[in-house]
Amino acid sequence: MSTTQSNSKHPSGLYVLFVTEMWERFSYYGMRALFVLFMTKALLFDKALGSQIYGSYTGLVYLTPLLGGYMADRYWGNRKSIIIGGILMALGQLLMFFAGNFYQQPELATPFMFAGLGFLIFGNGFFKPNISTMVGQLYPAGDKRVDSAFTIFYMGINLGAFIAPLACGYLGDTGKAADFKWGFLAACIGMCLSIVLFVFLKNKYIVTPEGEQIGVKPNSAREVNTLSEKAPVNYKAIAIWGGVFLGLLFLFLTKLEMDVVGSFIFSLTIAAPGYIITDPSLSKIERQRIWVIYIAAFFVIFFWAAFEQAGASLTYFAEEQTDRSFFGTTIPTSYFQSINAVAIVIFAPLFVWLWGGLGKRNMEPASPFKQAIGLFLLAVGYLVIAFGVKGIDPSAKLSMVWLVSLYTIHTFGELCLSPIGLSMVNKLSPVKLASLLMGVWFLSTAAANKFAGTLSALYPEEVRAEKLYSPVASTNAMSVLNTNLLDQSIWSADPKGTSQLKVASAKIEKTAEGKDSLVNVTVDSVKTATVSNYHLKVIKSNNGNFDRALMLNDTLLLTHDSLDVVKVVDGKKISSKEERVQTWNLRPEKPTFMSFKITDLYDFFMLFVFMAGAASLVLFALSWKLLKLMNGVR
Repeated sequence: MSTTQSNSKHPSGLYVLFVTEMWERFSYYGMRALFVLFMTKALLFDKALGSQIYGSYTGLVYLTPLLGGYMADRYWGNRKSIIIGGILMALGQLLMFFAGNFYQQPELATPFMFAGLGFLIFGNGFFKPNISTMVGQLYPAGDKRVDSAFTIFYMGINLGAFIAPLACGYLGDTGKAADFKWGFLAACIGMCLSIVLFVFLKNKYIVTPEGEQIGVKPNSAREVNTLSEKAPVNYKAIAIWGGVFLGLLFLFLTKLEMDVVGSFIFSLTIAAPGYIITDPSLSKIERQRIWVIYIAAFFVIFFWAAFEQAGASLTYFAEEQTDRSFFGTTIPTSYFQSINAVAIVIFAPLFVWLWGGLGKRNMEPASPFKQAIGLFLLAVGYLVIAFGVKGIDPSAKLSMVWLVSLYTIHTFGELCLSPIGLSMVNKLSPVKLASLLMGVWFLSTAAANKFAGTLSALYPEEVRAEKLYSPVASTNAMSVLNTNLLDQSIWSADPKGTSQLKVASAKIEKTAEGKDSLVNVTVDSVKTATVSNYHLKVIKSNNGNFDRALMLNDTLLLTHDSLDVVKVVDGKKISSKEERVQTWNLRPEKPTFMSFKITDLYDFFMLFVFMAGAASLVLFALSWKLLKLMNGVR
């Protein structure tokens, strides 16, 4: 092969990593598209709990690459870490399948779900940073093809992310809670394909330009060329920064009153980079380049915190306030998760051409400038949808065009920021810390995802589930509710209309098991309350089994629902109805963020406009200084 050809074509190993990552992302995004819906529709978790679990899961998914990067750098190498991570993730998806299979038995489904999440979290930690690191190792130092290689690799990520919600959503998001398990099983099969392809193709194609196998040795060994000359562990630095971590953890838990997962993530986000940057073996130039990674990672937090609303608050928006009818059919909510991915598959070649063409003319913007552009485009996307929701009635549904526009503009921002960021970390990292610093990059994404969960909780709900009462000791409430069956036409009535409901009174007591129970429920034969059909329809969309209701007061609505439960007794399956009583807040208090009250969706979306816009301007102002610290790397 001629020199010209080798400088113009990408190595075959890039496409092996492309396909491996594509199927792994199919697995991840297929499960993610169903996860919040599974918790709220099958396990009947309320939105607040579902968002909290989702934020903690996605945060931890991007936290464990720090551990996986460290193990690859010092002990295992990239290849072994990828295989171990893939196996763990396949097991995690299988456990999610079991959770979906036993959704009618929460005492079984919930442990299966949390165990599956644990396997997925640790598996992703070993897989994610190491496959990204191997992309850069396919090329000689200083090769200008690296940026476009990461963009092509990013197309693989998003091809999997495009197919996943369609395939897994088609199987799992059918409107029947029993079908979620098939979506999780499809995600498991996708992960198995990823592992098989990597194992059988790695030796032949994943090699350096000189033909040396990539990822067999630890990255620290690549720098010194022998496994026996690893850099010594700095136990003093570990002790110091371990103390900093514990101090921050105590501060976040006690003074700022964060939850355990958030406190752990944010403490590690500060302490781990501190440990790395104080490594005495680093040269001045290496340390300056690492500072560039850290500063860029800080601004990336604001990008992903806004971008990752797709899996939580924007899913609620698609479910409740988007007109999903299309030629007589209703598009499943999970399908909207594919918009970003398909836009990347369509537009990524355009960005490859753009960066390549500018590079040939020595006009290509440096990485920090590209990331500032990405943040600016993110702000523009939220500005578009903010204008779409401004002044609309909460019962109105918006055209899908608004949500599609937001996701498409966000795609342009992502193409400016994310693949460029991966390439930047690869080019600026010292070889011995390549995977570890890639882990730090994903650590910023972990903090962003947890922050995204916090921001998602600010979504201004019109109706909120408050309490699920013990079915055993609420029989009085159920019998009263049985006399107040709602007219089923209410679900198709004008949402701006109203219904008259009787008013009840009740006393709350504790059962022997310590659960709240409604007792002494009576109905006032004179009093009635006016309730909007919109509120009833929102409750119905969150709890498809809701069929009866009473007003407890001007704010709280008492509802009845029943589930078909299948239990195994003495080896035989027994079907029964489980009845439940729940209260809903029809006037939930509007959330605040830094003294700013979020009264409607316009306020909510404008929060992201200001946050991303401000971060873009600051990063742009700092870019000239960062360019100097990069010491010739662009």
